Amino acid sequence: MGDGPHCREDVGLRGLRDAGRRHGGESGLTGGDMYRVLVAFVLAALALVPAGCSESNKPYPNRPVHLVVGFGVGAPDATARILAAQLTQQTGQRFLVDDKPGSSGEIGAEYVAEAKPDGYTLLIAPASLASLPNLQRNLPFDVRKSFVPITQIAESDASFLIVPPSLPVKTLKDFVAYARDPAHHATYASTGIGTGSHLRFALFSQANQLSITHVPFKSPGDVAVSIMGGQTQAAFLTVTQAMPLIKAGKVRALAYDFPTRNPDLPDVPTMAEGGAGPTDLDPGFHGLFAPAGTPPAVIAYLETQFCKAVATPDVQKRLTTLGMKPIGSSAADFGKMVEKTLADMNKAAKAAGIKPQ
Repeated sequence: MGDGPHCREDVGLRGLRDAGRRHGGESGLTGGDMYRVLVAFVLAALALVPAGCSESNKPYPNRPVHLVVGFGVGAPDATARILAAQLTQQTGQRFLVDDKPGSSGEIGAEYVAEAKPDGYTLLIAPASLASLPNLQRNLPFDVRKSFVPITQIAESDASFLIVPPSLPVKTLKDFVAYARDPAHHATYASTGIGTGSHLRFALFSQANQLSITHVPFKSPGDVAVSIMGGQTQAAFLTVTQAMPLIKAGKVRALAYDFPTRNPDLPDVPTMAEGGAGPTDLDPGFHGLFAPAGTPPAVIAYLETQFCKAVATPDVQKRLTTLGMKPIGSSAADFGKMVEKTLADMNKAAKAAGIKPQ
């Protein structure tokens, strides 16, 4: 054994066996018994070796970090995968994405809220996290108390109102007239109850007196399939999700929920130009959260590394291509954003007639 906080020296088991044979007689033990005693002694001593030699005492992170997303393929899964690749390269430690879709992101959020607060299980969530208190009375976590906001990765993009190409409507006014008719049994799809796509359409439906039924799905991909196949008649999907489908002619865009037209689809009118006002929902965020109780030093490390990753040209380009605005905010600023979003989502839920179940 060494004198200071150094890793253990190799122990010659053959030497221990020989020592047992030489001294076994003095203790009344056989050589084999003495050998086993000495081995047990050495193993016990090794347990006292300074922790500086153990893997667990290496600087954070010393094992893979899991980024949990409460939704399936689409945003924010795409955001998480872009950051995971950059952070793996940047830190030399693997960052892995775990999708746990369901219940409007609640399943993934609950998983992280209950995880050990050691920095190895994190949550990447959209602004709809702040709407969950409006959906469930006995939510198994508290958005304010169960998580530590670390950074706003990006501002999520605005949305297109899309319909199946087979639907007999060409304009927003046509769709309003179609959906108002109970005989059509019109439905709209969303990425889950209380998500931005749900609240956005609920506000639009309320403002235009539509007779239309909500059909929630687990992911943007599921919503897209339902619209393309005509199983549902309308949905709000973000630029990231809707643009490829619109350009491929797989869905029809009736309006853009933003004050100005999208430069990549200049022929699609804004909601106001189409005869309806914006839905009054901010674009929202994609943000990083840790379980409450995570050490401040780990939070500071993650804030620094994620902001550094967001600032790289490749991540900036990829997030922008997805139709998002890269941010990389401080933990303090993101905390304020979360508080504002909680208040905004509460107002939107009340306006949409959503009550906690």
